[in-house]
Amino acid sequence: MRRRMWISDNWVDYELLDCSDGEKLERWDQYVLIRPEPQAIWKTAREHPCWQEFEARYERSKSGGGRWSRNSLPDKWQISHGKLVFNVSLMNFKHTALFPEQAVNWEYIVDKIKSANRKITVLNLFAYSGGATLAAASAGATVCHVDASKGMVSRARENAALSGFEETPIRWIVDDCAAFIGREQRRGRKYDVIIMDPPSFGRGPSGEVWKLESSLYDFVELCAGVLSDEPLFVLINSYTTGLSPSTLSYIAQSALGGKADSQELGLPVTQSGLTLPCGATCRLEF
Repeated sequence: MRRRMWISDNWVDYELLDCSDGEKLERWDQYVLIRPEPQAIWKTAREHPCWQEFEARYERSKSGGGRWSRNSLPDKWQISHGKLVFNVSLMNFKHTALFPEQAVNWEYIVDKIKSANRKITVLNLFAYSGGATLAAASAGATVCHVDASKGMVSRARENAALSGFEETPIRWIVDDCAAFIGREQRRGRKYDVIIMDPPSFGRGPSGEVWKLESSLYDFVELCAGVLSDEPLFVLINSYTTGLSPSTLSYIAQSALGGKADSQELGLPVTQSGLTLPCGATCRLEF
């Protein structure tokens, strides 16, 4: 039986050209990058010519971490997905400030909000560079965007401006997500949609340890306090391979009720015809 995946296959400006032996070969608009990919443990032949002709490559060091080696490449450039425009750049820890596999979730967000036929309020937690925020805003929702990183909130605001959403009702919040939810509960604020993309590991403002496997249920349960009386959906992303899609469903349904559907996310690989697994998403509907 073939496992079902939600595949982000509507890109024009992004393409996963190939992946093999722990690396992936990607086209971001006109620029080709090579980045580490722990899921690509197979060893298919690297026949695509861009394995030899690329603009930048992230190389891991034996002591931990790594660095970018780059050829001719701007510090920042833009790619689009439909109406959404994003700044892309080479960042620490192999990142580019965008996760292209999330595009299939952006499409889901737009479809669900538009089909609701009512005013929708959205809380986007661990919101990073704002892909889900911009998707919700493009569908007409009022959005609260929360991330603990001031730099990433600034990047998300840049992306909103590039996408033409400067006058759209988006609250930009730099804060610890759990602390923010506690304050919203005391204020009596409620949201019809909650989206979260929590890290696998981190530390809170008082040094408390966040580990996704042991912290996620309590956090999702905390979110129940800011869910409206007419919730539309809750979307939970996980990049931790130890959490299966079924586990995400059980967490969401146990903490919030509703009916969950959870699947792996995937990116189609041009060269081999394979699909690269890129974590999992739970979509909880009411």
